[in-house]
Amino acid sequence: MSGWHDALVVVLVMLVLVAVIPVLVGVGQYLLVPVHAFRNHLGKAAPHLPRVVVVVPAWNEAAVLGASIDRLMALEYPAERLRVYVVDDASTDDTPTVVGGKAAQYPGRVVHLRRDQGGQGKAHTLNHGIRHALADDWMEALLIMDADVIYRPDSLRRMTRHLADPDVGAVTAFIREGSARPGPVSRFIGYEYVTAQAAARRAQNVLGAMACLAGGAQLHSRANLEAVGGAIDTTTLAEDTFTTFLTQLDGRSVVFDGDAVVLAEEPDSVRALWKQRVRWARGNVQITRVFRHVWFRRRREHRLGSVSFGLIWFSVYLLPVAMTLATVGLVGLYFASPSTAHDTFQGLWWVALAAYAFVTTTTLLLDRDTARRSWFEGLLFPGAGALLVMLSAAHPDLLTRTVPGWFGLELTESGLRVLTLALYSWSVIAMVLAFLVRWVEVLPGGRWLSRLGLYVVGFGPVLCAITLDAYVKQWRGQAAVWDKTEKTGRVMG
Repeated sequence: MSGWHDALVVVLVMLVLVAVIPVLVGVGQYLLVPVHAFRNHLGKAAPHLPRVVVVVPAWNEAAVLGASIDRLMALEYPAERLRVYVVDDASTDDTPTVVGGKAAQYPGRVVHLRRDQGGQGKAHTLNHGIRHALADDWMEALLIMDADVIYRPDSLRRMTRHLADPDVGAVTAFIREGSARPGPVSRFIGYEYVTAQAAARRAQNVLGAMACLAGGAQLHSRANLEAVGGAIDTTTLAEDTFTTFLTQLDGRSVVFDGDAVVLAEEPDSVRALWKQRVRWARGNVQITRVFRHVWFRRRREHRLGSVSFGLIWFSVYLLPVAMTLATVGLVGLYFASPSTAHDTFQGLWWVALAAYAFVTTTTLLLDRDTARRSWFEGLLFPGAGALLVMLSAAHPDLLTRTVPGWFGLELTESGLRVLTLALYSWSVIAMVLAFLVRWVEVLPGGRWLSRLGLYVVGFGPVLCAITLDAYVKQWRGQAAVWDKTEKTGRVMG
């Protein structure tokens, strides 16, 4: 019996250790960020000003299109080498009027392409514009952007310089949350974008494998577009990631330029965030399956199959699973070997605390503009609940004796058991509470309660819950439709 018991304890400890993998992978990416200062593509970049066609997919974007087009026309880029194709996806608002006005204001430089049949999704809309661009020999590079984003004056020049290297097929920029008055959700997204782009994509540059071109800022050489089939994939919800993979599988590089900054308006409600990210997460589920022959099979032509890139991809893709397995392991250990459970819990959350301190500090230093706007959201990114769990791991008596003692209370044996199990299970509890945070938002007066819940639960656990939701929707075969996020033109100048 003792042998079976010992084996069970070992298995349960291993389940907990699974959760350490994504934490260490995340820290590993951050350790590569300073390496990017020495190992980057700038040595092969050079002043390069190809003739660029900008394709802007637009469905009911009248509120934001005018400002975006004006900013494109004001880019520090030769006017005679830049054209904008606005692909109007059968809009029912004033989009045609706005684009028509801009076409008259900038004759020959702004083109209105109207689709009579709309609603097929972003990829179909993009392909309409790409076909027109490829039909003309004038175009040498093509920039795909969203209707609401604002390019900083030097951003396109910073991107095109990488295409001076014929081995580069595509370039992406740093999309920064740029709302003039960002609310809590937007500020969380702003901080997250630094982690997922400014940090992670620099690390991926170093590794030579890029996970995704930003959908609102992807520049392709003409040769790359033609090589990947002259069209964007329409079978998945992650057309940008699909193209990123195809580019690299065909032997061309994808480069991230963190100095090319693009401002975008992001959702400022939990429900809008949920809608957007479920689409992204479902796209990643589809990509994982479509490119299943790539994972952990390294090839000379590309590094998508490297162990390092595979760990990065699956650490994000399977993070909710890892958190759930860790909870199962800790709860199981609580009943099988309480002392081992206590030591394992402390070890896990000490690692989490060290990673949190390192990643948060680095992120806030990496992008000072975002730090000024979102420092509080950065500190509470894992949630106030997770911070309490970390503190309880660092100081085991904090929640069991110290805090109750402040109020002259003492936990009973059953109360201590419930609290301990809650601490061990927090990762799963937080993901469950994330669904409540979304649900309560639509109730009368629920908006402020949802915001409070977001700070308690944490943005990270909300993203994990969204990924779980995406798993379920994909497994159930729910219709895969491209459902755009509503924009109001709040991007600051």
